[in-house]
Amino acid sequence: MDISDLQSICNELPGTTEDIKWEDHLCFNVGGKMYLVTSPDAIPHTASFKVTDEDFELLCAKEGFSPAPYLARYKWVFINDISRIGSSEWKKLIKQSYRLIHAKLPTKVKKEIAAL
Repeated sequence: MDISDLQSICNELPGTTEDIKWEDHLCFNVGGKMYLVTSPDAIPHTASFKVTDEDFELLCAKEGFSPAPYLARYKWVFINDISRIGSSEWKKLIKQSYRLIHAKLPTKVKKEIAAL
């Protein structure tokens, strides 16, 4: 897995946009809210994403995963090497993060995304 693989997964999700935050983090957003943050310049590539309360505890107990700096209180997880997990697991985690963020968007924004 590399950043372009994650980018392909994200671009399949409706209303996804990309931007650079904090000078070197490629962020994937829906409705202006981040659902995946990557560090393409880091070696190995790293990422952070939102998970459910249950998954937060499970993932943080696995090697290479930890609570995401500054975002852990919102149940974001950091992975220190995106190649630790395969494509099918990434698809599941990215879609889950997207859905969790999308669910909290205002109704008007959700309608705009649905119209795309």
